Amino acid sequence: MTRVALAFSGGLDTTVCVPILEEEYGYDEVVGVTVDVGQPESEFEEAEETAEALGLEHYVVDAKAEFAELCFTGVKANATYQGYPLGTALARPVIAEAILEVAEEQNCDAIAHGCTGKGNDQLRFETVWRGSDLEVIAPVRELGLTREWEIEYAAEKDLPVEAGDGGVWSIDTNIWSRAVEGGELENPDYVPPEDIYEWTAEPEGETTIEVAFEAGVPVAVDGEEMAPVELIQYLNEYAGQYGVGRTDVMEDRMLGLKVRENYEHPAATVLLTAHGALEDLVLTKGERSSKKSIEQEWSEKAYQGLVFAPVVDALEAFIDETQTAVTGTATVKVSGGSCRVVARDSEYAVYSEEMASFNTEDVAGIAQEDATGVAKYHGLQERLANEIHAGVEKPELAADGGADATDSDDTVAETADDYLHEN
Repeated sequence: MTRVALAFSGGLDTTVCVPILEEEYGYDEVVGVTVDVGQPESEFEEAEETAEALGLEHYVVDAKAEFAELCFTGVKANATYQGYPLGTALARPVIAEAILEVAEEQNCDAIAHGCTGKGNDQLRFETVWRGSDLEVIAPVRELGLTREWEIEYAAEKDLPVEAGDGGVWSIDTNIWSRAVEGGELENPDYVPPEDIYEWTAEPEGETTIEVAFEAGVPVAVDGEEMAPVELIQYLNEYAGQYGVGRTDVMEDRMLGLKVRENYEHPAATVLLTAHGALEDLVLTKGERSSKKSIEQEWSEKAYQGLVFAPVVDALEAFIDETQTAVTGTATVKVSGGSCRVVARDSEYAVYSEEMASFNTEDVAGIAQEDATGVAKYHGLQERLANEIHAGVEKPELAADGGADATDSDDTVAETADDYLHEN
């Protein structure tokens, strides 16, 4: 008896995949696996009801804690992609790992998903699964299925499905972000209606939020310690009241397609903003500038679903080393849909108020006049270059298009010598 594990949400795509895997691919049993990374309770109810109606063997795996841990790794990496915090991209490898574990435990011969051949998720799932011995199946991609065909097929088979939101929007939710796409949102010139948002309210009012970090990891909000999942969920609700964390972006997918995406991510916005502010206080200039390229590479790999790649381990080794001093607090003000830093504090601050103040004189053996020598050398090369260039005679073009020979080389040398002696 052959068995296939299916990433199962109970939505249209994965529901039609059940009979297709049996009829078109010849599998005797389909095992549905739903992974909890913070979706609404209604989605689990839908999955359970649909699985029961289909007579599907169904498993639900709680992976919120593992996902929250990866999100906090993303905070340490200040991870964003084209201007928005990564959410769906971070969730997919966690979901894929959980489904693979169930598939192996249940002695499945294959593993399947309902992703389209135009999106990123097919790659994120399969990069994890193709490391196993199981056959990987993608019915929607392999059979070229469209949403319209699936709706007709579901009606013919009397499958227990709904298109979701009347078929208007495609929504993906986890504790880190809520992504909305499809329908009229595919038109870049379409102004989204307010009802596409659930986590964020119309921006009004303001408040401040203090976030405490230990070694780069958020541990408390406004003085109250919380576990990772609880902390994220609390900030989503609290900061979301002030309209914080909305992104409308034209996103470049891995396959080269440009698509419009709308995201909500209140907690991610607050935590990334606060973390960046604390890093600015405790890291040196060299660490900050070097970390930018590391963050970019980490974010790109995360977007691609490659968080388990060896290079990511190397990137995280650098990131973790920089985070040893990222302990302290940062306070942000959320108002009018914006989130900005208003204060930060750490015992590891690479900062001396006494040295930076305009009201102090000699501190740590350094006086203002000590900067005179630096000021003389600063910009010396640029000033010299400008003086030399000003004395260069531009060659006149001959009739044949060539340049007339001049004694400009001698002029340049004399100008440089004159400048250095005069200055």
